Amino acid sequence: MRYLTFALTKGRLASKTLDMLEKLGITCEEMKDKASRKLIFVNEDLKLKFFLAKGPDVPTYVEYGAADIGVVGRDTIVEEGRKVHEVLDLGFGGCRMCVCGHEEAKELLKHHELIRVATKYPNIAKDYFYNKKHQTVEIIKMHGSIELAPIVGLSEVIVDIVETGSTLKENGLVVLEDVCSLSARMIVNPVSMRMENERIKELIVNLRRLLQEGEKKDAH
Repeated sequence: MRYLTFALTKGRLASKTLDMLEKLGITCEEMKDKASRKLIFVNEDLKLKFFLAKGPDVPTYVEYGAADIGVVGRDTIVEEGRKVHEVLDLGFGGCRMCVCGHEEAKELLKHHELIRVATKYPNIAKDYFYNKKHQTVEIIKMHGSIELAPIVGLSEVIVDIVETGSTLKENGLVVLEDVCSLSARMIVNPVSMRMENERIKELIVNLRRLLQEGEKKDAH
């Protein structure tokens, strides 16, 4: 039996995913050792391998078959546009992608003015403004803290992830429009999906059951 390989997004998404898998009896003790220098972690009994990667790299590993399964935020899946199957919304890491700026920028959006948009997500921003709003904008790709752009006059608005909105508030910015809601998703390599159909299907079914049980608990 070949190994099934998981690529997990470093940080909070990885630890939440591992907690979920543990509830299904899928553990990887090696990953709990914080001092470990290992890059690949193995569960020999279940024939599983795990590795951690930066968010934007996870869909790449999955598309090229270096990982069968990946867990990553939906923002990254949409932005990277890789050929992968999105199979499950894992229900954590919830936030939304929004257009934000100073209150007065609302008018510029309303009148479809030619404005500058700073963002770490140029593809999502382009799709939103060009295909949904039919507004021509200039998109500026950034890497650091995006909130700075409208404050120093680099752009009129930003497209960014909003969780609580407290960073925006502290900097005198507000959410002007919602682009889409986001959460952690499970993605699968298309070839793995065909070849490992039974194992992957079983995993998806079990995870789905776990999520439904969690929802029932929350409802009570």
